[in-house]
Amino acid sequence: MSTRVEAAGPEGLAAALVASGALQSDWLPTYRAVPRALFVPARVWPGIPEGTEQGSLVNREADPRAWLGAVYSNVPLTTQWDQGEHQGDEKGTTPTSSSSLPSMVFAMLADLDVEDGHRVLEIGTGTGWNAALLAHRLGAENVVSIEYDPAVVEQARENLAEFGRPSPLVVTGDGREGFADRAPYDRVIATASVGEVPAAWIEQMVTGGVIVAPWGPLYGGEAIVRLTVGDDGHARGHFTRSSAFMRIRQQSPELPEPNAYFRGRKWPADGQRSMTTLSPTALDGWVEQFIIGLQVPGAFWRTERYDDGAYTLWTYDLDGKSWASADYEPGHSRFEVVQEGPRRLWDEVEAAYRWWNGRSRPGFERFGLTVGPRGTMAWLDDESCPVPGAEWLR
Repeated sequence: MSTRVEAAGPEGLAAALVASGALQSDWLPTYRAVPRALFVPARVWPGIPEGTEQGSLVNREADPRAWLGAVYSNVPLTTQWDQGEHQGDEKGTTPTSSSSLPSMVFAMLADLDVEDGHRVLEIGTGTGWNAALLAHRLGAENVVSIEYDPAVVEQARENLAEFGRPSPLVVTGDGREGFADRAPYDRVIATASVGEVPAAWIEQMVTGGVIVAPWGPLYGGEAIVRLTVGDDGHARGHFTRSSAFMRIRQQSPELPEPNAYFRGRKWPADGQRSMTTLSPTALDGWVEQFIIGLQVPGAFWRTERYDDGAYTLWTYDLDGKSWASADYEPGHSRFEVVQEGPRRLWDEVEAAYRWWNGRSRPGFERFGLTVGPRGTMAWLDDESCPVPGAEWLR
């Protein structure tokens, strides 16, 4: 059964994007000249507004009206599951390619702040729509797009050829390495998130060039960072808005299974018990996860939910040695915590949250990054105020 989305059409979507501020007047002619519909396959799984989940399959052959409605709605469209290994009408396990949320596409292009003659490197070709938008605005000869998945590259090239305009160079490769053959670039834009900005992106830029990319720590939370490359070999800048992109494949870690931490023992194993007044529910937000991720590197979390609304928040160290559990029970004001291993992960999580809470809960836009040979430093407002634990992350 397909998901029905009422078709607003390209002009309806344009009006909504302009009203939201995402689509600026200088990009409106390009939006109209490069229809999204030409870059969307027949089978897609539309995203659900205000969330990161996908709806049911929409098939152009079976329901062209629903398909067109999905294309011209402000939602992302999943186009590939499980690196192409999953086939069929049902959703796969992990989405691995998509046509991005239109409002995010044009907001990032506005962040990129291109000018005539600029040379742009795009990381993550996807369907080819973003590359086509850039090529229309700047000229195909000034745009290079790199994509890791050969099947995705092939489809993007077909889409660009069908569009019938001069095509940008689309290459198959590891986006972390950039594309030195066409360097230097004035702009780099990534359409997959990273936890570490690759050195090659900075090295292949002109001084004063701009990098726009989704960035987020392992723990969770993500935002678009806009970095300007300085003559000292560093790139620095603020985050501009929240985001939720697929992770670049080469930076997606293998997470240990929970049983690896107990090594055949039963909970609580040798864990130390304590109580906290910080409810696990306070840590659910995207900004909160981001703040914790900055200050508790190498950690990730899972939840175990129960029928009465209670749940356990598990926090794990990537090395497989440290874990913490925090039990939420509705109506309670104190919550049991158990921790084991070299790191006291709950203590670290709580300290990170209280640091952020004590500074009036700043949003993404007050944070920034400096990236250079020493690694990555996250800061609040400016470089004089590094985030505790996030000074020169590797």
